Amino acid sequence: MTVTLAATEYGEGSPIAILHGLFGSGRNWASIAQRLAEHHRVIAFDLRNHGVSPWAATMDYAAMAEDVQAAMLARGHRRYALIGHSMGGKVAMVAALTDPAAIERLVIVDIAPVARPVPFLGYIRAMRALDLSAITRRRNAEAQLATVVPDPAERGLLLQGLVFGDGPPRWRLNLAVLEAALPTLAGFPTVPPSTIYDGPTLFIAGGKSRALRPEFEPAIRVLFPNAAVARIQDAGHWVHAERPAAFLALVEPFLAG
Repeated sequence: MTVTLAATEYGEGSPIAILHGLFGSGRNWASIAQRLAEHHRVIAFDLRNHGVSPWAATMDYAAMAEDVQAAMLARGHRRYALIGHSMGGKVAMVAALTDPAAIERLVIVDIAPVARPVPFLGYIRAMRALDLSAITRRRNAEAQLATVVPDPAERGLLLQGLVFGDGPPRWRLNLAVLEAALPTLAGFPTVPPSTIYDGPTLFIAGGKSRALRPEFEPAIRVLFPNAAVARIQDAGHWVHAERPAAFLALVEPFLAG
């Protein structure tokens, strides 16, 4: 069954859906979405088990793609551009391969349609191990995660999912399901022979990241024969956050056609 996704929407014009990566939410894309909203209707989704979208026991790419497709149809958008980062990029690829007529243009950020290890199991286990009843401030949680997640930017991303209010804090992330689904999320689903998306496609890699290496490009072109691959050399995995101007310099003219 599909999950009714939460989203933040911006602007008017031709529609664009944005799909975040693992541990993220639509609000991670707020500044990019606001810029694109100068010429587009931008819908930044929270994928299932993330942000303020509902939790679900199933966490695979086919189910997540169906969520996005249903959400766009519910808004009256039968044809739209799709931007996806990391896990959200795999969701976007599956959505384009299963319903190519719906996707006008496709932007995939620092991920490829291949299986590769996802080094986040330790992160999830550390997050689940936090004694939330003893945490009163975000910095308490950050200090406890520091030994497992040494990068401050990565810790900040994870802790965006920790909500403070009345009583102990709670995770917006469905950590139990994410942990169980991690092997599935590390892979890429097998598609029927001759399945392709032949619409305009742009893959953007972070030059300092290992997630979209040059040796993955043949696998990209099998499924996305009209794909171009661009690299922002001084960016890591979170390309859009680390180098937003360079990212937009690639994406804005591509979306304009």
